[in-house]
Amino acid sequence: MTIIRTPQQSVALLVTAVLLFLNSGCMVNKVQKLTVRQVKQPNQEHLVGVTTKTGSEIGFDPPGGTINRDTIEAKVNNVPYSVAMQDVQRLWVERRGVSAPRTIGLTVGIAAVAFGTLVAVVLATKQSCPFVYSWDGSQYVFDAEPYGGAISRGLERDDYSELEHIREQNGVYKLLVTNEVDETQYTNLMELWVVDHARGSRVVSDENGMLRSFTGIQKLSAARDRDGNDLLLWLQVTDRKIWEPDTVAGPDGSLRQEVILTFPKPEDATEVNLIANAATGLWGSYMIKRMVELHGRDTAAWLESVDKDPAAVQSIHAWGEREGTYRLPIEVDEATGWVVRGALPNGGPLLAEDRAIALDVSHVRGTQLRMRLRPPVGYWAFNSFAVAYGSGQAVNIRRVAANSARTSHGRDILQDLAAADERYYPMPEMTDQAEVTFPAPTRNAEQDRTVFLHSRGWYQLHLHENGAPDLATFSKLLTVPGAAVQFAADRFAEWPQGLVR
Repeated sequence: MTIIRTPQQSVALLVTAVLLFLNSGCMVNKVQKLTVRQVKQPNQEHLVGVTTKTGSEIGFDPPGGTINRDTIEAKVNNVPYSVAMQDVQRLWVERRGVSAPRTIGLTVGIAAVAFGTLVAVVLATKQSCPFVYSWDGSQYVFDAEPYGGAISRGLERDDYSELEHIREQNGVYKLLVTNEVDETQYTNLMELWVVDHARGSRVVSDENGMLRSFTGIQKLSAARDRDGNDLLLWLQVTDRKIWEPDTVAGPDGSLRQEVILTFPKPEDATEVNLIANAATGLWGSYMIKRMVELHGRDTAAWLESVDKDPAAVQSIHAWGEREGTYRLPIEVDEATGWVVRGALPNGGPLLAEDRAIALDVSHVRGTQLRMRLRPPVGYWAFNSFAVAYGSGQAVNIRRVAANSARTSHGRDILQDLAAADERYYPMPEMTDQAEVTFPAPTRNAEQDRTVFLHSRGWYQLHLHENGAPDLATFSKLLTVPGAAVQFAADRFAEWPQGLVR
């Protein structure tokens, strides 16, 4: 059996790294797509490609590129190629290093195929959620990464993931759920929501599972960062071009970027749904574990206390939105200035989901709608933004329960996944996986179909910190504005030299 992670949906392939799997030993070559500012001595690196500021991705022929003054020179398809450093957004840097002998999909074959090359997504920093693969008729394709950030049972939550690649075969839909990270995952519920809807309409979920059908979706007309750089090619469509703020301070020392999104607007519009394809950055995912581990040997006890304290859970959510780390405020430009009208929910980090966020725009005048996002560095990755005016149309949801669910060892777990209750399917090992099948409802040939996975669960980090608690630092992260972002930037500054080389 083959498993595919498509380049369009793997944020990690674009914003952090891929591993070129060499053999069963420990030596690997890591290709990192780093901003020019992150590569302090580019002339001493092995450059294997670039992403230009216009969004083009250029892979070099071996042995790679060289820097002549401020120009990168290489061959592409055996033809000489050159690009000025000032026109480069990211450098593809290949470094040789040591890594544990792990690959994604240890027991199910190939883990990822992209650009015709065998690759495995870097898991050194990934800290969240099971992977869900959809059967597309010939292979399993990476299609969902539910309940990210639910690091304790008290933070357990529902997730609603569009399964873009699922295809009916012999009247059946099939999913594969796997654990591929160093954590124990507890899945409580898995069911399909099947929606047949008018041709040409688009069904999108909000973070609470409210599905609406939209038509007349408007693309971005402009997008710029705080320095005036044009981001339109990066944010206009869902594709392989992912934009994220550098995990370093800007020239002015700021640890926040600023993205201004502009859309056309009917003058009488009062309500809009922002359709955002965005995710938690891979480094932001890693920071969950790093911050929790500040409790040292008391970490497990602290997480257990959170499970029993709804107020603590609420304060964690409030902190994530206040700091913009795991929930990002959306500001709308009104006559009185910028006003917060909603927030981007977290997700991912390896796969970004479309989410509809309803916003009040009744105070916006004119034929343009401007929104502002101020993402802290390292915590967010943006793929695309669009808007649909109005509240959308209600849809008919057919909820489909699984008719079989078995682990790779043959254990029947159907009842573990049947309802949101006290029964869970636990996956403590990185080789754990289960295949879940669903009967495919009869479809109307005159309508389009969109299938969502409604799942519920949480995961337990495998923590190895036995030292003394650093509660002073943890308290600072929760109470001092900007402290968590500074913490992440400091950890990132230490990371490339110590982990990669």
